[in-house]
Amino acid sequence: MFGIGTRNIGIDLGTANTLVYVDGKGIVLNEPSVVAKNTSTGEVVAVGEEAREMIGRTPGSIVAIRPMKDGVIADYDTTAAMMKYFLEKTIGNTKPLVMVCVPSGVTEVEKRAVVEATQQAGAKEAYVIEEPFAAAIGAGLPVMDPTGSMVVDIGGGTTDVATIALGGIVSSRSIRVAGDKFDESIISYIRQQYSLLVGERTAEQIKMEIGSASVQKADEGKSISIRGRDLMTGLPKTIELTSVDAARAIQEDVNEIVTAVKETLEETSPEIAADIIDHGIVLTGGGALLGNLAEVISDETSVPVFIAQDALECVAIGTGESLKNIDVIRRH
Repeated sequence: MFGIGTRNIGIDLGTANTLVYVDGKGIVLNEPSVVAKNTSTGEVVAVGEEAREMIGRTPGSIVAIRPMKDGVIADYDTTAAMMKYFLEKTIGNTKPLVMVCVPSGVTEVEKRAVVEATQQAGAKEAYVIEEPFAAAIGAGLPVMDPTGSMVVDIGGGTTDVATIALGGIVSSRSIRVAGDKFDESIISYIRQQYSLLVGERTAEQIKMEIGSASVQKADEGKSISIRGRDLMTGLPKTIELTSVDAARAIQEDVNEIVTAVKETLEETSPEIAADIIDHGIVLTGGGALLGNLAEVISDETSVPVFIAQDALECVAIGTGESLKNIDVIRRH
């Protein structure tokens, strides 16, 4: 457990991972958004990394669930229990002031669910900030200036694209195509092409080790050995999967992200568009690390594209940093 210190906390409540930022300490926790529950008693058995280890390996009485789906709360009570666990692990029993980030496309009802779950988890006050705005702050973009910036945050459940100027979002898109969808597409591709059934964790490993956003730019010499269940015989089997295979599997998903970026740019005023051409588009989130993605977006939009320095942590850092302007947020 960490020292109590100040009580301002930023939470990047992601579909795949939850990060907790404590004012003055930085990011103190980064764990998978997974909860293991006993189905007969409803009791929470494990949370975070320990629960993730159980995915696909639990006995009948225990189920490992991800309470966030597509960036929003799918299972309210489990989300509140998960946040309570993370808050207690980082700051003990103090009642903090908490800022939580949400995808830019969420409804008022979904925002309220996040605020209420945060309060149920032990927050004294809870506020929400939109994910691309938090990502832009975390990436060090001049969000309060009249200069326009563009950020593409590719998380686990959603990809949020936004142009930002003068402390607000000018135009945005939120699509439910991101890291999790890549994994699903990889599983589906391997099943169709190789009659092999692989799990979520294998798909994630493929994406991280040999994934490519472009079939043309994929490294043909790069491959990975994967094990799964042969659908013909029902027995375990090992195959070699190439980077080109991995790129083909997620081609449609990448195209959807590129389309969302183009549509957001098309809605932008000429002045902000000119700023973006000068300064480029910044990619944040775990999906930003997908091989060749920056080049693909740059080729399609004719705008320079950069990956933020701490791509995985930008949203959490920005969420925490935004607490410094809490008076402005309270007035909104």
